Amino acid sequence: MWTVIYIAPTAKIADRIQKRLTDEGFLVQVRPINLTKPQYEILVPSGEVREVEEVLGSILHL
Repeated sequence: MWTVIYIAPTAKIADRIQKRLTDEGFLVQVRPINLTKPQYEILVPSGEVREVEEVLGSILHL
């Protein structure tokens, strides 16, 4: 099962997060969602959520 770990405001940010997480060895999916404006869900396997959250924290604070 896949779990949403972040909602990116732009495709560029979603792609950057996906690349960084993939480079760290994680499986990552990006799924576009359209609410009032386009956004992108970043999904990872449920079993990797804790590890991904640690790496995601460092990615978002660069």
